Amino acid sequence: MTEMEIIDALRAAIGLMLQLGWPAMLTALVVGVGIGLIQALTSIQEMTLTFVPKLLAVFAVIWATVDGGARVLVAFFRGPVINAILGI
Repeated sequence: MTEMEIIDALRAAIGLMLQLGWPAMLTALVVGVGIGLIQALTSIQEMTLTFVPKLLAVFAVIWATVDGGARVLVAFFRGPVINAILGI
């Protein structure tokens, strides 16, 4: 493999990582801001109040998107990664 092929494969892997990770990150952001707003309005400062709902929401999103994410990941490995390993 040449240096450019390696750089292209790494660029594709970073794009794939972002594609697979954005639903969980966006969910954590939205739930965190929502809970923070509720805490600010009610003056409740409990650490587990932010952690537990965020954790449950992220687990729910991962559970809902794992099938599509696995398909995208398998397609990525069957395409550029396997071809690079085999030298095709």
